[in-house]
Amino acid sequence: MTSRPQLLLLLPALLALTIADPAFARPARPPAKASPVGAVTGHVGGAVSAADPRAAQAGAAMLRLGGSATDAAIATMLALGVVEPQSSGIGGGGFLVTADANGQVDTIDGREAAPHTAGPDWFVVDGQLLTHERAVPGGRSVGVPGNLQLAALAHQRHGKLPWRTVFGPAIALARDGFAMSARLNNSLALFKDIAGLSPAGRKLWFAPDGNPLPVGTVVRNPALAKLLGDIAARGPDAFYRGANARALTSAVQHSTINPAPLTEADLAAYKAQPRAALCRPYRGWRVCSMGPPSAGGIIVLQVLGMLERFDLKALGPASPEAWHLIAEAERLAFADRDRFVADPDKVAVPTAGLIADDYIAARSALIAQGTALPVAESGAPAGAQVAFAAAPPIKENGTTHFVAVDAKGGVASYTSTVESGFGSGLVVSGYVLNNELTDFNLAPDEQGKPTANRVGADKRPRSSMSPVVVFGPDGRFRMAAGAAGGFTIPPQVIRVLTGTLDWGLTAREAITLPVIVPVGDTLLVEAGTPLEGMVPALKAMGHAKVVAIPLRLKANAVESVDGTLRGAADPRSEGAAVSP
Repeated sequence: MTSRPQLLLLLPALLALTIADPAFARPARPPAKASPVGAVTGHVGGAVSAADPRAAQAGAAMLRLGGSATDAAIATMLALGVVEPQSSGIGGGGFLVTADANGQVDTIDGREAAPHTAGPDWFVVDGQLLTHERAVPGGRSVGVPGNLQLAALAHQRHGKLPWRTVFGPAIALARDGFAMSARLNNSLALFKDIAGLSPAGRKLWFAPDGNPLPVGTVVRNPALAKLLGDIAARGPDAFYRGANARALTSAVQHSTINPAPLTEADLAAYKAQPRAALCRPYRGWRVCSMGPPSAGGIIVLQVLGMLERFDLKALGPASPEAWHLIAEAERLAFADRDRFVADPDKVAVPTAGLIADDYIAARSALIAQGTALPVAESGAPAGAQVAFAAAPPIKENGTTHFVAVDAKGGVASYTSTVESGFGSGLVVSGYVLNNELTDFNLAPDEQGKPTANRVGADKRPRSSMSPVVVFGPDGRFRMAAGAAGGFTIPPQVIRVLTGTLDWGLTAREAITLPVIVPVGDTLLVEAGTPLEGMVPALKAMGHAKVVAIPLRLKANAVESVDGTLRGAADPRSEGAAVSP
């Protein structure tokens, strides 16, 4: 259970700001409350769901001050960068989907960007193409971080509280310290080489004997507290220009592993990009998500569209045939992703064609109940102007998702990432630098043809992140959700949507469902779940390679049921849902 002292840890910074900030001069109310099972019920004043209870409390603190869902989401993102550095932070980027009470949807692309000098052979060093494992650590994998520019643009559009106010909880956590959680301790052990690559990282999270600090150890990050204070006072320029920009680019240029020519000019030129939201109907609901360079939104909308002609409700979650249908739709959507999706500012992505009714109907017609496709190939959507080659899937796993809903009906669904666990392993001023450039196809060509997602100057790599917001037939907010876990993200989100919209489950019940994930010609199912027991049935339908493995899954959601909000956090994680 999340206790009141966890919110009280945030109060010193909030009280310090009270004198200078009228937004804090409000009547006292009880501290935010979090459910012991990760589900908030019966609240109309707002809710926040995040992968760490302290970050969820940071967002809830903003709602208590009368802030918007966007204010809460920014505060949550900043706090997660302190307490969950393996997954996100100001050294990474993200995608944000917001909506107002009238169902108006806004999306912002804060994806990291390659340096201006980057080209297709970026990962060719001394004439040899780097493997993914060799490309991740050090400077060559680092893209220009986007989270703070995303936050600034979102705050300009949808914020209510002063910019400096949303930094208060994160500053307090970094300055005063937080208890090492079991998940962070486990991540440090799992990614020990990359987390301990930088002397600053070793000093922050490891004991003198080289082992991760024990669970419960108070971790203080004064360098990050100072930088966050500077950004709170001076805006994002305190990150993208001046001392921090010099420190960041120096760390990349002089990395002992894979140094790279990222420059201060690259940081100064970066801007978050407003993008057109992608929305499609599904059985009367309206589902909205992020467009390219995210592939996740396209995958989610394609899969739902392909499934709509099947009666999933009648089949139910215990049916192997239902999971077969989901897997087939995912296989076809992933095939399209691998060929067509990339940075729309650099590549002509046939987005409209990929989610058009006639195209999705044609793709759905390829799916047969009870029989698997021998090969799932990409299609020919309208607007596909260039014959790109399909490329193999990319490893990703250092990501987090969080949702905030405010008392006015505003919604923020935000997925943030540093890519792999602890990103590139470089730590500057207490924050982790991403390794997002390994989300590009390392090899620029496949079978003599260029790939859409090859490296390019100022280009943003493709992502699997899939923040969604769902509206009911009456146009009112129904749910916001998202997940972490690389290429498992779209299947996780699809599982939440089918679980709630088709099978009538609560958001938390849907989050606890297992996932089925296509990787090439193999289906991965979550080990230790009912899906593992369905492996023989799936194989009998023609899925020759079905493998049950443990999966690092992490999803969060907030839903509205009969006018009340219910937050949900994945029980596989340390997440929590909090009411203000």
